[in-house]
Amino acid sequence: MIIIVALSTFVCISLALLGVYWLLYKPQSAATERLRRMGGGTEGGNASGLHSVTIPDDNPAAELAQRLAEPLNKLLPPSATEAKKIQKKLMHAGFRSAESVIIYRGIQLASMAGFPLLVAGVCALTARPLDSALLYIIAAFIVGFMLPRFFLNRTIRKRQRLIRWGLADALDLMVVSVEAGLGLNAAMVKVATELREVHYHVATEFELANLEIRVGRDRDEALRNLSERTGVDDMKSFIAMLIQTDKFGTSIAKGLRTFSDGLRTKRRQRAEQEAQKAAVKLLFPLACFLFPTLFIAILGPAFLNLADVLDMM
Repeated sequence: MIIIVALSTFVCISLALLGVYWLLYKPQSAATERLRRMGGGTEGGNASGLHSVTIPDDNPAAELAQRLAEPLNKLLPPSATEAKKIQKKLMHAGFRSAESVIIYRGIQLASMAGFPLLVAGVCALTARPLDSALLYIIAAFIVGFMLPRFFLNRTIRKRQRLIRWGLADALDLMVVSVEAGLGLNAAMVKVATELREVHYHVATEFELANLEIRVGRDRDEALRNLSERTGVDDMKSFIAMLIQTDKFGTSIAKGLRTFSDGLRTKRRQRAEQEAQKAAVKLLFPLACFLFPTLFIAILGPAFLNLADVLDMM
């Protein structure tokens, strides 16, 4: 009996180590490696033709995450509609590689399974009753399901806010460049070069749009892809203005200056709106933390003196 248990344990450990080795150091043939390097991040792109890679394919972390996520996605593969929605959200968050959907789904499934298992182990070690342990496990499952979406939505909002605030500076630089005699493509290159340190996301998106134009894609399509990648309303309005200006042959410099003035006004109005919201946001911390401290500091000595007087009486 002892020999059977020992052999079973040895076989299980060996299979587990082989599985980890296969995930970490999966051998690839020379032809597969060459095709992967030649294809880069262009395979499996979305329907609008957006081909870009945020993390290089030879990054060990990205390759490891992809290999760990593939078995989980084979167990519960997403539908085509869900995969398209996830890819659009990931693109808005700045993750444009073809493997980003697989990695995100793997993280989501791992968190949905890992959190309940962790909570179940803690409940088993602490000898929790079954009913309370079941509630904790269900809560952990909900947290594991919502946590990746929460961080993804937070990343999207942060990136879109940075793009929205940096677009006004990019338009001012484009106005100066176009009025100095540069074309639209050259002005986009100038924006991508000059604003890379200040507004990285805006510069990257303009650079990608310019690269799409240089490889032969129509300017209208490249500009529409730019608006789809960001998901920012101001960027969509700006792209629509550029397409209409290019289509009807009007002055690009005048259109850029008019749109830039309007965007500056909108940016100032947003700042004023945030300043007005600050008073309401500060009301709760003041009422809960500052006012009680002030009352204790001001009325505390009076209460102590009153207590002394009452004791003397």
